[in-house]
Amino acid sequence: MALVCRPLDDARAPAWDAFVAAHPEGTFFHRAAWRQVIGNAFGHRTHYLMAERDGTITGVLPLGHVRTVLFGNSLISVPFCVYGGPLAADRESFSALVAAAAALMEPARASALELRFRAPPPTDWLDPAAWPARSDLYVTFRKPITADDEANLKAIPRKQRAMVRKGIERGLSSIVSRDVDGLHRIYAESVRNLGTPVFSRRYFRALAAAFGDDLDVVTIRDGDAPVAAVMNFYWRDEVLPYYGGGTAAARDCYANDFMYWEVMRRAAARGCAMFDYGRSKLGTGAYAFKKNWGFTPEPLHYHFRLAPGATIPDHNPLNPKYRLFIAAWKRLPLPIANLLGPPIVRGLG
Repeated sequence: MALVCRPLDDARAPAWDAFVAAHPEGTFFHRAAWRQVIGNAFGHRTHYLMAERDGTITGVLPLGHVRTVLFGNSLISVPFCVYGGPLAADRESFSALVAAAAALMEPARASALELRFRAPPPTDWLDPAAWPARSDLYVTFRKPITADDEANLKAIPRKQRAMVRKGIERGLSSIVSRDVDGLHRIYAESVRNLGTPVFSRRYFRALAAAFGDDLDVVTIRDGDAPVAAVMNFYWRDEVLPYYGGGTAAARDCYANDFMYWEVMRRAAARGCAMFDYGRSKLGTGAYAFKKNWGFTPEPLHYHFRLAPGATIPDHNPLNPKYRLFIAAWKRLPLPIANLLGPPIVRGLG
């Protein structure tokens, strides 16, 4: 039967998600709802491509077109997500999807097409000469958890486990909700202090609306004061704490370590068996923090198709050209940072 590639439409979204859920490399970030989130929250055009045989989906490739003055013009699978490269049942479907995506570059005037794989694709499915990879920048941290809280706690290395216990002894508490506005207030302060532009509150609200019970917010309180919070995604038997941060008081009361312990504890009670700590850049504080929790870094495999003369995009805080920007951003008053941040960060897909 002939293979065809075509765009996803709303009627086929349930079939798309069923294919993703059944595929061993499927992730939360392959879900069809990201199409609306990216379009509505950021105004980016999306291209969600399906391969089909006789009406049966055999592959999917979600793409977002991120085009801004500051950060250039790229097609990304998937922007604002750590994973998202093409999923296919066979090599023919994979090749058809990748070819269809590459054909979008010229009309989009994109300088790069980026495919974000958690695990590398089969070596004979993607030509490394045509699709150079960058596996030296980002890693992910994933580790099994069990239903036994004490076993999970003991699996945390001694120094970090001591920080969790200090939070417990201090009497920190956690609540689970869908209060993305409360999370945003804490998150905005946290990323400003790191010198990073903040996402819009509209984006957090769009995520909550799109993913329903597969998303929650864990907020940590010191007494009555919220000091840390994190948005968590749930996928199959995995939990992914994704957007989180703490106030200036969080470090002194051990709230950050306690927060991730509470996410782990609550996720285990929910039936999760895998804790996905998410992506970090090599050489950063976030990388060191996660490694100190006993997680082993696994390189992420991002492949690129480049227009003639283009180079692999390098929009990351370790890039020396952003040092002055980061230092200046840390000094901005929070209301100004919250106003200026969302229009900037929409280009950092």
